[in-house]
Amino acid sequence: MAVFALVDCNNFYVSCERVFDPRLEGKPVIVLSNNDGCAVARSNEVKQLDIRMGAPVFKEKDKIRRYGIQVLSSNYALYGDMSQRVVQVLSGFCPDMEVYSIDESFLDLSHMGGQNLTALGRRIGATVKKHTGIPVSVGIAQTKTLAKIAGRIAKKSARTQGVLDLSETRYHDRALEITEVEDIWGVGRRYAKFLRVYGITNARELRDADAAFIRKKMGINGLRLIEELKGRSCYPLDSNPLPKKNITVSRSFGRVVGCLDELREAMTSYATRGSEKLRSEKLVAGVMAVFLMTDRFRPERFYYHTETVRLSVPTNNSPEIIRGALSCLESIYKEGCLYKKAGIFFHELGSESMAQRGLFDTVDRERSSRLMDSLDRINASMGKDTLRYASSGLSATRTWPTVFNHRSPAWTTRWDQLPLVR
Repeated sequence: MAVFALVDCNNFYVSCERVFDPRLEGKPVIVLSNNDGCAVARSNEVKQLDIRMGAPVFKEKDKIRRYGIQVLSSNYALYGDMSQRVVQVLSGFCPDMEVYSIDESFLDLSHMGGQNLTALGRRIGATVKKHTGIPVSVGIAQTKTLAKIAGRIAKKSARTQGVLDLSETRYHDRALEITEVEDIWGVGRRYAKFLRVYGITNARELRDADAAFIRKKMGINGLRLIEELKGRSCYPLDSNPLPKKNITVSRSFGRVVGCLDELREAMTSYATRGSEKLRSEKLVAGVMAVFLMTDRFRPERFYYHTETVRLSVPTNNSPEIIRGALSCLESIYKEGCLYKKAGIFFHELGSESMAQRGLFDTVDRERSSRLMDSLDRINASMGKDTLRYASSGLSATRTWPTVFNHRSPAWTTRWDQLPLVR
């Protein structure tokens, strides 16, 4: 019998911040989106104050002041590194694992028959907490959909002590009854609204719905969802996810930008980041598209334009991608516009080991690869942007970067920001 465990990090961004700043424990904390705009993570204390996910922070200033809410900018370098540490701990319990998102992983426990799975879940949670400082909830069930439901209940119910095993329990139906239909994994907002029209309001009612009706309205995925809720696994562990079909690097500027030179700096920075992403995935891009956009909340002056270019040879080489990006930028730049956002899309991705060279390609690809590898290793060990391209501008004079006015240090990824113990 298949058995899955979903290990879900609780309030992950907030928990990462608390690991290195214990003063935040028990305090209401909000982590903000880029440019410190909206709430993207909330501590339990903030959720009780009815501040919703995605709420614009300027609308919550009164609550922030009244309740002493700690407001922090997103620190993605910290969150990504802490996520890898959690995954490393989990791999010690189960080699068959699917990293589903930055804060969630599925484990295949099918081979652990005879064990007390609740006790195992508690051991997993205690070990992750000990080695990383991150609290987790563990949901266990025969299918991934049921494991998601179990994990959701484990996170909210104090009685579960952070672990709920639905694989063999008399509370199975009750767990489905208290799960709203929009909270089921795989049911989006549109389908939830449709199901409620037909009187299907929770997971148990969906499980017991007419299969032919669900197949007609929701297709094969709807039918698989019913089977999953019945305890029949339709979605195996995905330990080897398919390569990405595209990669995007886009940012909103810290202020509106109208100067072409400043846009060149931003585009160089985005092209460099995109090249790094490609190399980290061992991919090359055959096509890239650059876009510029003004403030969409001012429709009378709205301007959006994209320029696409096919690279002569599929590549992840930063200088080549920078040249292509700057060429596209100059062709779509419109003088007099004040731009709010820009970015680059990479398409037609393929494995760098299988990339076909051009007949008239004059670039020494082996030398270029060694150079990029050295650049990445230096920046990884000494800190982001230790080495960067001059066309991205000097840090002291750049005014366009995304705003992070309340960002904590990169505690685990930069030597100059390591925590000090006195």
